[in-house]
Amino acid sequence: MTSKDTTLISRFPYLRQDFAASLVVFLVALPLCVGVAVASGVPAELGLITGIVGGLVTGLMRGSSFQVSGPAAGLTVLVFEAVKEFGLPALGVIVLASGVLQMGMGLLRLGRYFRAISVSVVEGMLAGIGLVLVAGQLYPALATKAPDSGPAKIAGLPGAFLDALGDGTAVASLAVCAGTIAVLLLWRHVPAKMRTLPGPLAAVGLATVAAFALDLPVATVEVQGLLGAVQPPPLSAFGELAGVGLLGTIVAFTLIASAESLFSAAAVDRLHTGPRTEYDKELLAQGAGNTVCGLLGALPMTAVIVRSAANVQAGARTKASRVLHGVWLLLFAALLPDVLAYIPIPALAGILIHSGAKLVPVRALAGLWREHRGEALILSVTALSIVAVSMFEGVLIGLALAVVKTAWEASHVKLEVIDKGAGPVDVCIAGNATFLRLPKILDSLESLPEDRPVRLDLSGLHHLDHACRTALENWAERHSAAGTEPVRVTAAQAV
Repeated sequence: MTSKDTTLISRFPYLRQDFAASLVVFLVALPLCVGVAVASGVPAELGLITGIVGGLVTGLMRGSSFQVSGPAAGLTVLVFEAVKEFGLPALGVIVLASGVLQMGMGLLRLGRYFRAISVSVVEGMLAGIGLVLVAGQLYPALATKAPDSGPAKIAGLPGAFLDALGDGTAVASLAVCAGTIAVLLLWRHVPAKMRTLPGPLAAVGLATVAAFALDLPVATVEVQGLLGAVQPPPLSAFGELAGVGLLGTIVAFTLIASAESLFSAAAVDRLHTGPRTEYDKELLAQGAGNTVCGLLGALPMTAVIVRSAANVQAGARTKASRVLHGVWLLLFAALLPDVLAYIPIPALAGILIHSGAKLVPVRALAGLWREHRGEALILSVTALSIVAVSMFEGVLIGLALAVVKTAWEASHVKLEVIDKGAGPVDVCIAGNATFLRLPKILDSLESLPEDRPVRLDLSGLHHLDHACRTALENWAERHSAAGTEPVRVTAAQAV
């Protein structure tokens, strides 16, 4: 071993492990980058650009050492809707503005507060995305155009399947999609030596070979080259920032991408014993990556749990593995872009159907319903709202429901009536008396006999809001007017 080799090893002691891990992550990321782009209704190369930026920009920054960033299935629905409503040039503006907001939140040290978002809302968001993604990708699998809205996509599936029965192109397309999903499901059962090749790449590779060898009449990815796909947003597109609709979309991109990245960070931290994620710095890194993606007119990025888990499981030891994966994506996009033209679109649909289905926590929801029905309700309502309305409104509905549930549980109040049959009636109220519990409190108080004195003990209350204070004052005045003596109240915060 030469002195030069010794110096290199001393500077990069884990280069061999990180190099091997980067190749695995590259092979996992490649079909996902292309698939997410196609499903989002943008050129396939834009997905690769986002993956490259995720490796070379976000990968170099501090935050999480093992997270891998790139285009994510979780934002596919939102990107598709944004491109359809505002046009592809505006996508760069949206992603750029979202990146700037993320950097601002990182500098203000707001990253840690994303951990306070209800897990049920996040899981419901992902479940809703998964449902829309699965329903939407079944249409390219059937070689037909998907309806625009989520409910229409689901409602139109039976008719789409019936129409496909007599169409040879649709049957061939569905067969390729089904075969891709079958390979993904069965890949973990193949011999260990074969599993060194990631399942998504194996599934797409086999589908591509089958479509080419059998000359199947299936649609393939359209290729325009890496430089041709780069579309910096024109100055005219920034004028749309004055519109409320675009601003709402930017807020949705920012919140959802940030939440998904930081929840992914928490999950990745459980997979290894290395350095923990610095949430504010990770949010800053994600913002920097999205800012660059916006300037290039590419897809938005998040940290992606599938790629991140593959990175950890492949033996990565430092951030070098995720940076190198970006290098491999850049080399592929620059040197072998024509390879993309052979990939069948129904194979990519199969990849995304498989990914979308994994976002719907069917087993977890059943367990959650048995133990925490309120959380299960929040998850379900959030998911169904995203399907029925849109991503942004669905998440807002879920957050509002979570706040109401928390307020209801936090306003726990205990009311005890001690009536010895003669003399004064003792009423003790403890806990947190808020307007949410006011009906229960007033029902109990108004059922007391009006011809006997009442001693109201409020010393056990931790909180008494204005609505309850006013209601208790009014009740005490009415009871005192009807009874033999005034209501006696014991409490520092007495009425």
